[in-house]
Amino acid sequence: MWLLPLFPSLAISASHVYYRLTFGGGRVPATGPVLLVANHPNSLFDPVLVQAATPRPVRFLAKAPLFTDRLVGWLVRGSGSIPVYRRIDDPAQVARNEDTFRAVYAALGAGAAVGVFPEGLSHSAPALAPLRTGAARMALGAFTAAGRAFPIVPIGLVLRHKDIFRSEALVLVGEPVAWDDLAPRGVENAEAVRELTARIDAALRRVTVNLEHWEDQPLAECAVRIWEASRGAAPPPAERVARLEITTRLLAAVRETADPAGLALAREVQAHCARLARLRLRPSDVLAEVPWGRGFSWGARRLPLVLPLGAAIAIAGFLVFFPPYRLTGWVAGLFRQEHDQRATHKLLVGIVAYALWVILLAILAGVRFGVLFAPLVLAGAPLVGMAGLLVRERWRGSWRDARRFFLLRSRRALVDQLAARQRALADRLHALYEAHTATGDPT
Repeated sequence: MWLLPLFPSLAISASHVYYRLTFGGGRVPATGPVLLVANHPNSLFDPVLVQAATPRPVRFLAKAPLFTDRLVGWLVRGSGSIPVYRRIDDPAQVARNEDTFRAVYAALGAGAAVGVFPEGLSHSAPALAPLRTGAARMALGAFTAAGRAFPIVPIGLVLRHKDIFRSEALVLVGEPVAWDDLAPRGVENAEAVRELTARIDAALRRVTVNLEHWEDQPLAECAVRIWEASRGAAPPPAERVARLEITTRLLAAVRETADPAGLALAREVQAHCARLARLRLRPSDVLAEVPWGRGFSWGARRLPLVLPLGAAIAIAGFLVFFPPYRLTGWVAGLFRQEHDQRATHKLLVGIVAYALWVILLAILAGVRFGVLFAPLVLAGAPLVGMAGLLVRERWRGSWRDARRFFLLRSRRALVDQLAARQRALADRLHALYEAHTATGDPT
């Protein structure tokens, strides 16, 4: 377990480099036994994201074949993972799961944090898969060793485009599952296992977005942002995810009941969102005030990005790290991989490619300019690369903002029309949400 103490720092670095990452919700307890349960959309990247949200090392459960995998076996073993023997991997090894449970009981009894993905497999489905009972059995079985009903903390991984470098990702820490009443009943009590599994499932659904179809994601997201724009302020990430979850359930209920008013509202929201997308506008844009003074203030704040130093950093970062960037994409593309495995392969290949490239640059600098330049390049090149990446992202964001500003200023009649339409849609969405709150879950 040589890597376990380093895992939190490495996970934070890797996740922030690959994704534009946001954390939301509560906090994982910093001490004492805790069982972390998370959804599993992104293969080996999921433990990295869960660990990044946790202020202490976490021992994860991992399928047994990974421990002997030539590419990641060293990482899985070194991080203190606990093997799980699945029937689909090798039916003859399933009996060894008794050792797995004993290892989990011992770890929790010693006050460790243990992470498990109760869906049992990584997948690219738009919603949670049915949960296995393993997480509940681990908690109930470890109650005696821990001496109390320790926290079971749900963590939701909400990934916008999980296989795309620098896409948005949200890690949402939920409220601990209440299970004090079940804890004394023990792991042999089948009803307690079923009930705790159901509670874990409900807790995970509160921190994840569960769609009927992936095609519903843009509609649900735009409906929520229309509602948010009408309220004048973006909510915390946890509130947005909760409203996305409500929206997807309402959409499913409307389809199931063939509700004419609900279906008409869905079509109108979709048409409005499509029009905004063609104009490259967001729901919040059409309601925004855009005086010239705000535009000048915005430009002044971003002026350093286009001055020589900012431009030099951006260009240098791009040129220096273009070769390993292209190499990573090419090598990762050689692997036969499912959608949920692409980010994992890109990360692992990228770690090796970028590390070797920086070492090569340091050696070349030492040979060309003297040995003292080697450590400078070794330490400085990654900083230049990351700084250049951030500047280029700000460039892209600033260009989009500038375009929106001039569009909103130059086409006021169109914007006013869109704003009036959007306010009417927001009122109807609010009425639908209020009806849901009054009557409970429509499904």
